[in-house]
Amino acid sequence: MSSKNKENLLDIIEKRALINKAKVAIGIRDPTAKILMSAKAAQDAGFAKVVLVGNKQEIEAIGTDLEIVDTGEPEKTICDLLASRDVDAAIRGTARASGALSHLKEVLGMKKLHRLALLLDNDGNPFFIAPVGIDEGSNNEDKIEFLKLGTEHIRRFGIEPVVGILSGGRIGDLGRDEWVDHTIYNARFVTTRAKGLGITVKNYNILIEDAIKEANFILAPDGISGNLIFRTLVFLGGGDGIGAPVLMDDYVFVDTSRVGGHYTKAIMLASALVSINDIKNRQ
Repeated sequence: MSSKNKENLLDIIEKRALINKAKVAIGIRDPTAKILMSAKAAQDAGFAKVVLVGNKQEIEAIGTDLEIVDTGEPEKTICDLLASRDVDAAIRGTARASGALSHLKEVLGMKKLHRLALLLDNDGNPFFIAPVGIDEGSNNEDKIEFLKLGTEHIRRFGIEPVVGILSGGRIGDLGRDEWVDHTIYNARFVTTRAKGLGITVKNYNILIEDAIKEANFILAPDGISGNLIFRTLVFLGGGDGIGAPVLMDDYVFVDTSRVGGHYTKAIMLASALVSINDIKNRQ
Protein backbone atom coordinates (compact mmCIF):
# COMPACT_ATOMS: atom_id res chain seq x y z
CA MET A 1 0.00 0.00 0.00
CA SER A 2 1.37 3.40 -0.95
CA SER A 3 0.29 7.04 -1.19
CA LYS A 4 2.80 8.35 -3.71
CA ASN A 5 0.82 11.53 -4.31
CA LYS A 6 1.12 12.67 -0.68
CA GLU A 7 4.14 14.71 -1.66
CA ASN A 8 2.38 16.83 -4.27
CA LEU A 9 -0.88 17.33 -2.35
CA LEU A 10 -0.06 20.93 -1.44
CA ASP A 11 0.94 21.62 -5.06
CA ILE A 12 -2.43 20.28 -6.21
CA ILE A 13 -4.28 22.46 -3.67
CA GLU A 14 -2.28 25.54 -4.65
CA LYS A 15 -2.98 25.04 -8.36
CA ARG A 16 -6.71 24.56 -7.71
CA ALA A 17 -6.82 27.72 -5.61
CA LEU A 18 -5.05 29.77 -8.30
CA ILE A 19 -7.52 28.54 -10.91
CA ASN A 20 -10.60 29.11 -8.72
CA LYS A 21 -9.62 32.41 -7.08
CA ALA A 22 -12.80 32.06 -5.02
CA LYS A 23 -14.31 34.73 -2.80
CA VAL A 24 -13.45 33.61 0.74
CA ALA A 25 -14.72 35.16 3.98
CA ILE A 26 -12.61 34.89 7.13
CA GLY A 27 -13.90 35.52 10.64
CA ILE A 28 -11.85 38.12 12.52
CA ARG A 29 -12.09 38.57 16.28
CA ASP A 30 -9.32 40.43 18.15
CA PRO A 31 -7.45 41.36 14.94
CA THR A 32 -3.66 41.56 14.81
CA ALA A 33 -1.25 42.71 12.14
CA LYS A 34 -0.13 39.09 11.68
CA ILE A 35 -3.67 37.89 10.97
CA LEU A 36 -4.39 40.66 8.48
CA MET A 37 -1.03 40.19 6.75
CA SER A 38 -1.67 36.45 6.30
CA ALA A 39 -5.08 37.19 4.73
CA LYS A 40 -3.52 39.81 2.45
CA ALA A 41 -0.77 37.35 1.47
CA ALA A 42 -3.42 34.88 0.30
CA GLN A 43 -5.05 37.50 -1.90
CA ASP A 44 -1.72 38.80 -3.22
CA ALA A 45 -0.70 35.24 -4.12
CA GLY A 46 -3.87 34.93 -6.23
CA PHE A 47 -5.45 32.20 -4.11
CA ALA A 48 -8.68 34.07 -3.38
CA LYS A 49 -10.51 37.36 -3.08
CA VAL A 50 -10.50 37.71 0.70
CA VAL A 51 -13.27 39.31 2.76
CA LEU A 52 -12.56 40.17 6.40
CA VAL A 53 -15.59 39.69 8.66
CA GLY A 54 -15.34 41.48 12.00
CA ASN A 55 -15.28 44.82 13.79
CA LYS A 56 -14.43 47.31 11.04
CA GLN A 57 -13.11 49.96 13.40
CA GLU A 58 -10.69 47.54 15.06
CA ILE A 59 -9.52 46.16 11.71
CA GLU A 60 -9.03 49.56 10.12
CA ALA A 61 -7.08 50.74 13.17
CA ILE A 62 -4.43 48.18 12.21
CA GLY A 63 -4.72 48.91 8.50
CA THR A 64 -5.72 46.87 5.44
CA ASP A 65 -7.01 47.35 1.90
CA LEU A 66 -9.03 44.11 1.95
CA GLU A 67 -12.83 44.21 1.83
CA ILE A 68 -14.41 44.32 5.29
CA VAL A 69 -17.88 43.24 6.38
CA ASP A 70 -18.56 45.08 9.62
CA THR A 71 -20.06 42.95 12.40
CA GLY A 72 -19.85 42.37 16.11
CA GLU A 73 -20.70 38.70 15.59
CA PRO A 74 -18.26 37.26 13.04
CA GLU A 75 -19.28 33.73 14.12
CA LYS A 76 -22.78 34.26 12.72
CA THR A 77 -21.95 36.57 9.84
CA ILE A 78 -19.45 34.27 8.11
CA CYS A 79 -22.04 31.49 8.11
CA ASP A 80 -24.80 33.80 6.88
CA LEU A 81 -22.58 35.04 4.02
CA LEU A 82 -21.85 31.43 3.08
CA ALA A 83 -25.47 30.28 3.27
CA SER A 84 -26.67 33.21 1.14
CA ARG A 85 -23.93 32.52 -1.47
CA ASP A 86 -22.53 36.03 -1.03
CA VAL A 87 -19.15 34.30 -0.74
CA ASP A 88 -17.90 31.06 -2.26
CA ALA A 89 -16.31 29.77 0.95
CA ALA A 90 -15.70 30.72 4.56
CA ILE A 91 -13.04 29.96 7.13
CA ARG A 92 -13.45 30.41 10.86
CA GLY A 93 -10.23 32.37 11.35
CA THR A 94 -10.27 33.78 14.88
CA ALA A 95 -14.04 33.64 15.32
CA ARG A 96 -15.08 31.52 18.28
CA ALA A 97 -15.49 27.83 17.50
CA SER A 98 -18.69 27.05 19.39
CA GLY A 99 -20.62 30.01 18.02
CA ALA A 100 -19.46 29.56 14.44
CA LEU A 101 -20.00 25.81 14.22
CA SER A 102 -23.37 25.85 15.98
CA HIS A 103 -24.63 28.64 13.69
CA LEU A 104 -23.27 26.81 10.64
CA LYS A 105 -25.39 23.78 11.56
CA GLU A 106 -28.41 26.01 12.13
CA VAL A 107 -28.29 27.96 8.85
CA LEU A 108 -27.48 24.90 6.74
CA GLY A 109 -29.89 22.57 8.53
CA MET A 110 -27.24 20.07 9.57
CA LYS A 111 -27.60 17.81 12.61
CA LYS A 112 -23.93 16.92 12.88
CA LEU A 113 -20.63 18.17 11.48
CA HIS A 114 -17.73 16.03 10.30
CA ARG A 115 -14.35 17.73 9.90
CA LEU A 116 -11.22 16.46 8.16
CA ALA A 117 -8.03 18.23 9.26
CA LEU A 118 -5.10 18.78 6.90
CA LEU A 119 -1.79 18.77 8.77
CA LEU A 120 1.89 18.98 7.93
CA ASP A 121 4.37 16.92 9.93
CA ASN A 122 7.65 18.47 11.05
CA ASP A 123 9.23 17.58 7.69
CA GLY A 124 6.46 19.39 5.82
CA ASN A 125 4.68 16.25 4.60
CA PRO A 126 0.89 16.72 4.32
CA PHE A 127 -1.73 14.28 5.57
CA PHE A 128 -5.40 14.30 6.56
CA ILE A 129 -6.63 13.20 9.98
CA ALA A 130 -10.05 12.66 11.56
CA PRO A 131 -11.79 12.84 13.91
CA VAL A 132 -10.33 15.93 15.59
CA GLY A 133 -13.36 17.21 17.49
CA ILE A 134 -13.50 15.89 21.04
CA ASP A 135 -17.15 14.85 20.59
CA GLU A 136 -16.60 13.14 17.22
CA GLY A 137 -15.89 9.52 16.24
CA SER A 138 -17.16 8.04 19.50
CA ASN A 139 -18.70 4.97 17.81
CA ASN A 140 -17.95 2.76 14.84
CA GLU A 141 -20.79 4.05 12.68
CA ASP A 142 -19.49 7.59 13.04
CA LYS A 143 -15.97 6.44 12.13
CA ILE A 144 -17.29 4.75 9.01
CA GLU A 145 -19.18 7.93 8.11
CA PHE A 146 -15.88 9.82 8.47
CA LEU A 147 -14.23 7.33 6.11
CA LYS A 148 -16.96 7.62 3.48
CA LEU A 149 -17.14 11.43 3.58
CA GLY A 150 -13.40 11.92 4.03
CA THR A 151 -12.30 9.70 1.17
CA GLU A 152 -14.85 11.33 -1.13
CA HIS A 153 -13.49 14.74 -0.13
CA ILE A 154 -9.87 13.75 -0.76
CA ARG A 155 -10.77 12.50 -4.24
CA ARG A 156 -11.89 16.04 -5.09
CA PHE A 157 -8.20 16.91 -5.30
CA GLY A 158 -7.63 14.22 -7.92
CA ILE A 159 -5.72 11.89 -5.60
CA GLU A 160 -6.63 8.46 -4.27
CA PRO A 161 -7.15 8.29 -0.49
CA VAL A 162 -5.08 5.74 1.40
CA VAL A 163 -6.38 5.22 4.94
CA GLY A 164 -4.47 4.20 8.05
CA ILE A 165 -6.65 3.02 10.97
CA LEU A 166 -5.30 3.51 14.50
CA SER A 167 -6.17 1.86 17.82
CA GLY A 168 -4.91 2.07 21.40
CA GLY A 169 -2.45 -0.83 21.23
CA ARG A 170 -0.88 -3.69 19.28
CA ILE A 171 -2.60 -7.06 18.85
CA GLY A 172 -0.20 -8.45 21.46
CA ASP A 173 -1.60 -5.98 23.98
CA LEU A 174 -5.00 -7.68 24.06
CA GLY A 175 -5.97 -8.52 27.61
CA ARG A 176 -3.90 -5.79 29.28
CA ASP A 177 -6.75 -3.29 29.56
CA GLU A 178 -10.44 -3.44 28.76
CA TRP A 179 -10.54 -0.04 27.02
CA VAL A 180 -7.44 -0.82 24.93
CA ASP A 181 -9.07 -4.09 23.87
CA HIS A 182 -12.17 -2.10 22.89
CA THR A 183 -10.16 0.18 20.57
CA ILE A 184 -8.32 -2.76 18.98
CA TYR A 185 -11.57 -4.61 18.21
CA ASN A 186 -13.12 -1.41 16.89
CA ALA A 187 -10.16 -0.84 14.57
CA ARG A 188 -10.53 -4.38 13.21
CA PHE A 189 -14.25 -3.89 12.62
CA VAL A 190 -13.88 -0.48 10.93
CA THR A 191 -11.04 -1.76 8.72
CA THR A 192 -13.17 -4.68 7.52
CA ARG A 193 -16.14 -2.40 6.81
CA ALA A 194 -13.93 0.07 4.95
CA LYS A 195 -12.55 -2.68 2.74
CA GLY A 196 -16.11 -3.69 1.96
CA LEU A 197 -16.74 -0.14 0.77
CA GLY A 198 -13.82 -0.36 -1.64
CA ILE A 199 -11.57 1.94 0.39
CA THR A 200 -7.81 1.35 0.36
CA VAL A 201 -7.18 0.83 4.05
CA LYS A 202 -4.80 -0.82 6.54
CA ASN A 203 -5.01 -1.31 10.29
CA TYR A 204 -1.79 0.00 11.90
CA ASN A 205 -2.98 -0.47 15.50
CA ILE A 206 -1.05 2.08 17.62
CA LEU A 207 1.84 2.49 15.15
CA ILE A 208 1.10 5.98 13.83
CA GLU A 209 4.77 6.32 12.86
CA ASP A 210 4.29 3.50 10.32
CA ALA A 211 0.87 4.70 9.15
CA ILE A 212 2.17 8.14 8.25
CA LYS A 213 4.75 6.62 5.89
CA GLU A 214 2.08 5.11 3.66
CA ALA A 215 -1.33 6.64 4.39
CA ASN A 216 -2.58 10.10 3.44
CA PHE A 217 -5.67 9.83 5.70
CA ILE A 218 -5.24 8.81 9.35
CA LEU A 219 -8.33 7.70 11.30
CA ALA A 220 -7.75 8.15 15.04
CA PRO A 221 -9.47 5.89 17.63
CA ASP A 222 -11.73 8.78 18.68
CA GLY A 223 -11.98 12.57 18.62
CA ILE A 224 -10.06 13.07 21.85
CA SER A 225 -7.00 11.16 20.63
CA GLY A 226 -7.28 12.82 17.21
CA ASN A 227 -7.37 16.24 18.85
CA LEU A 228 -4.35 15.36 20.98
CA ILE A 229 -2.43 14.18 17.89
CA PHE A 230 -3.26 17.48 16.20
CA ARG A 231 -2.25 19.61 19.20
CA THR A 232 0.92 17.68 19.94
CA LEU A 233 2.12 17.88 16.35
CA VAL A 234 1.13 21.50 15.66
CA PHE A 235 1.82 23.18 19.00
CA LEU A 236 4.70 21.06 20.33
CA GLY A 237 6.15 19.00 17.49
CA GLY A 238 7.04 21.52 14.81
CA GLY A 239 4.20 20.62 12.45
CA ASP A 240 1.49 22.86 11.05
CA GLY A 241 -2.30 22.82 10.86
CA ILE A 242 -3.66 24.06 7.52
CA GLY A 243 -7.35 23.79 8.35
CA ALA A 244 -10.20 21.35 8.78
CA PRO A 245 -12.86 21.43 6.06
CA VAL A 246 -16.37 20.52 7.14
CA LEU A 247 -17.36 17.55 5.00
CA MET A 248 -20.38 18.62 2.96
CA ASP A 249 -21.33 18.69 -0.70
CA ASP A 250 -22.76 22.13 -1.43
CA TYR A 251 -20.77 24.54 0.74
CA VAL A 252 -17.14 25.07 1.74
CA PHE A 253 -16.36 25.91 5.35
CA VAL A 254 -12.85 25.43 6.74
CA ASP A 255 -12.46 25.29 10.49
CA THR A 256 -9.21 26.71 11.87
CA SER A 257 -7.45 27.12 15.19
CA ARG A 258 -7.34 30.56 16.78
CA VAL A 259 -3.76 29.80 17.90
CA GLY A 260 -0.99 30.78 15.49
CA GLY A 261 -2.66 33.56 13.58
CA HIS A 262 -1.55 32.63 10.06
CA TYR A 263 -4.31 31.82 7.59
CA THR A 264 -2.76 32.00 4.11
CA LYS A 265 -2.82 28.23 3.55
CA ALA A 266 -6.30 27.87 5.08
CA ILE A 267 -7.62 30.44 2.59
CA MET A 268 -5.80 28.58 -0.19
CA LEU A 269 -7.43 25.30 0.91
CA ALA A 270 -10.91 26.85 1.04
CA SER A 271 -10.55 28.32 -2.44
CA ALA A 272 -9.29 25.01 -3.83
CA LEU A 273 -12.35 23.17 -2.53
CA VAL A 274 -14.82 25.47 -4.28
CA SER A 275 -16.33 24.14 -7.49
CA ILE A 276 -15.64 26.26 -10.57
CA ASN A 277 -19.36 25.98 -11.38
CA ASP A 278 -20.22 27.56 -8.00
CA ILE A 279 -18.02 30.55 -8.79
CA LYS A 280 -19.56 30.98 -12.26
CA ASN A 281 -23.07 30.79 -10.82
CA ARG A 282 -22.31 33.51 -8.27
CA GLN A 283 -20.82 35.74 -10.98
